[in-house]
Amino acid sequence: MSTPHDPNRLSAQEPALAFIGLGHMGLPMATNLAKAGLKVSGFDVVEEACEKARGNGIDASADLTKAVEGATVVWTMLPNGDLVRDTITKAMELLPEGTLFIDSSTISVVDAQELGKLTSEKGYYFIDAPVSGGVVGASAGTLAFMVGGGEDAIQRAYPLLDILGGSITHCGAVGSGQTVKICNNLVLGVQQIVVAESMILADRLGIDPKTYMEVVSNSTGSCWALTKNCPVPGPVPESPANHDYQPGYASALMLKDLRLAKEVLEQTGTTANMGMQAWQMYETFCEQGNAGLDFSAIIRLIDEKKDG
Repeated sequence: MSTPHDPNRLSAQEPALAFIGLGHMGLPMATNLAKAGLKVSGFDVVEEACEKARGNGIDASADLTKAVEGATVVWTMLPNGDLVRDTITKAMELLPEGTLFIDSSTISVVDAQELGKLTSEKGYYFIDAPVSGGVVGASAGTLAFMVGGGEDAIQRAYPLLDILGGSITHCGAVGSGQTVKICNNLVLGVQQIVVAESMILADRLGIDPKTYMEVVSNSTGSCWALTKNCPVPGPVPESPANHDYQPGYASALMLKDLRLAKEVLEQTGTTANMGMQAWQMYETFCEQGNAGLDFSAIIRLIDEKKDG
């Protein structure tokens, strides 16, 4: 479902929104909310991130108390569950009951469920709303949201999610958004590796990358890891491969996602041999000093193995 963005209506419903975490994903998300006519404040511990946000119309600060003052919605996009919990716990001490918390970080299912319980017991609203689409989707406002939470909280959050999302799917209770996100990134981590292996093979057999792209992108092997995040420079100009593998989505974050997948695989007794192979490969890649590169740079590790 989709509705037109009415800045006056949104501003009246949610007069102030605080966005916590102004990194690669958080900054373009907060910027698009501000462009939609909302009063957006922001928080980040990195002053450079705050400066960029201020240039985009966001009242950003390294002081959490100042950032959340007067907010009716607090939106988090942070690296891990501990930071999300700490931030929301502190914000609840500063804000009245009824405040809506939206978390778009990728955290464990258990962390999300515990946050849902904690906020509910204290009279606040909470939804987990992780995303897919990367920096490109965040900038374009075409993210895919996987949302978990109660109907009242979802209905309240929907007009805000709609500003940033190309698709919004209510997956179930709190924690279900994280469940689907983890499953999605298990697929993505494996896909990116297989695409890299396939492109290396094609190159060694004399196939030009652009020819490969033309064929596979129009065939059954087509996938986002190829058409948007192509690991070889050339075929997709906007892909990280054409920009020295600057993320994008950092390899450290993909490793984190695969670790979260590993946790729930073990908890449920589920076998995922290819997923666990992907986890091991990204762990090795990050240990080699590549954690800050886009996860499509895994092609470098694969090429090294084949050369060996």
